[in-house]
Amino acid sequence: MRSCLAILRRPAQYLLAACLVAVVAALPNPWMGVGGRSAAQGAKPRIAVFSLNNATIQNSPPLVTSNKAREQYGLPLLTNEDGSPLRFDIVRPQRLAAPVTVYIEQFSAHPLERDAADAYAPPDGYLDASGTFSPQRRGPNDVPVYRATLRPEDGLYYLPYMARQANGQAWDGDCAAPNAPITQCRIPFYPDASRIFEETDRFGLAESGLNSLLASQAVFDFYRPAPSGGYRNGLPAAQRTDVGSGDIPPEVNGVDFFPYRPGHLSTAPPQQVFARVANSVQRALASGQYAGAIWFQGSPQVEDTAYWLNLLIDTPLPIVGNAAQREHLGLSSDGDRNIQESVQYILSRIWADGDGRDQVGSVLIQDQMVFNSREVQKGDARPGGYVVTGGHGGIVASMGDPSEPALTFVPARRHTATSAVRLSQLPDQVMGVQRTDAGIVGVPVAIKDAAGDLLESAIPSVTITKAGTFSGDDFASDPSHEVDILASTERYLREAPLAGLVAESYSPYGTQPANSRTAALLRAARSGLPVVVVGRGNNEGFTPLHPSGLLIGGNNLTATKARLLLMAALMKLGSLPPAADPDNPTPAELQAIRAKVLEYQAIFDTH
Repeated sequence: MRSCLAILRRPAQYLLAACLVAVVAALPNPWMGVGGRSAAQGAKPRIAVFSLNNATIQNSPPLVTSNKAREQYGLPLLTNEDGSPLRFDIVRPQRLAAPVTVYIEQFSAHPLERDAADAYAPPDGYLDASGTFSPQRRGPNDVPVYRATLRPEDGLYYLPYMARQANGQAWDGDCAAPNAPITQCRIPFYPDASRIFEETDRFGLAESGLNSLLASQAVFDFYRPAPSGGYRNGLPAAQRTDVGSGDIPPEVNGVDFFPYRPGHLSTAPPQQVFARVANSVQRALASGQYAGAIWFQGSPQVEDTAYWLNLLIDTPLPIVGNAAQREHLGLSSDGDRNIQESVQYILSRIWADGDGRDQVGSVLIQDQMVFNSREVQKGDARPGGYVVTGGHGGIVASMGDPSEPALTFVPARRHTATSAVRLSQLPDQVMGVQRTDAGIVGVPVAIKDAAGDLLESAIPSVTITKAGTFSGDDFASDPSHEVDILASTERYLREAPLAGLVAESYSPYGTQPANSRTAALLRAARSGLPVVVVGRGNNEGFTPLHPSGLLIGGNNLTATKARLLLMAALMKLGSLPPAADPDNPTPAELQAIRAKVLEYQAIFDTH
């Protein structure tokens, strides 16, 4: 079944567009694969939408008080830099509180409408110079108009922004003043994606000239496991737009939501939020209600979460990530198109194998390209700024324009329902390591609770360490000088029973530039911390198992992706068996460490 947009793009079929949604709704379900639909025949597919931190795609320009409000209240007007008045007042999508009749000048929608006047029906009437309406023209200067009644139930309209600060002054930015406290600021990020979808459906137009591009194709449920915007004063249950019940209690910036604007209030989630996100997505997709999932996140972070979900979520359904380089409603905003193409990708089923299961894994859709989550990386802060890593593929499909979405290759790596580290395959408990007065000993670490949810306390700590050419302090190559590796090792042995290191260095083998660094990494491994070595930057070669057999080869993963896979593998396998004396291990202890490293290596070679 072709998607709605694909059909609407064909000029010869524009006349069918108005009835397309009704026709599709009446047809048997063509998208029914593994889960994702109501049992009622003809119901639209349902998609789960997740809001995560720092997401430009759910961010808007500051709400600036319009000149109409400034004139009304005697406030200084907004002007150009030279002091001249703005050409147009500021308008923002808002709701009417009561019906209003408006008169719309005929032929004002396009410069060439009047040129085709003979093709148009007559106007509804005319307005004279005093603004009086008449069905007939009464003077040569009367203006032909259409008469329309705008109602609150119509949805959003672009209207002047009339709000002011509590002290009566105009809003000129996110905050009442630079670096104002959060009580005098507005967080510009939407608390969930429902408003984004509403505005996109209301104002976004297909090439056919029709809107409702999202709602015509699917039904959406909105989740906010770690959103960019929050309710500082809480929200009554009756006003919730996300999936959930009960009142939302007052939320705290940096705990419940994570914006990056205003800059002085920027916060970032800690690693424990990885568990919150994985549990939310897993529960939703295991419900049987959805055809797939979309999640929004900040453009530097989305590549990491894409791979994390690819590894952890046990589902046969597609998972799609989106970001944006330009704010929603801003000039040439790119996010809305990314959202629409994610919906199109899910409904196209190009991801499905012969059994209707996702054969691609988690992807990131940006700028009409479908990136495999393992190989995608943000390269620049602009549309088109995403690149592929690893040198061997990365773009798994094209969204086409005007052609249909097309799958270009199927990744060979394990993912989602086939991942060895997916949530259903993680044990309830593994063994970690901890330094005590008696030395380094094994300690149990709980991974999941009784309901099978991932515990926030289970998320391992993994440090990325990097070194360049001629990095040794002197010719002695003393391991005690490698303070970054040694400090991380000691801290983790004291505070983080599940922990590891990723060491980035020469491509492609991950060879360290100084013997002292290799010695420090080997000591960490003999202490129970798994260590992954990777080539630097966008490594296109394959980093193998280290010759010692004690360091894991990171394949062609970037350091950031290797960190995520190591975190997941730690929750599957636990720590390495530590030597009683890491500086003087016995042959039997080395053999045990190497055997465990091979289990890790098998995961890194296949994911």
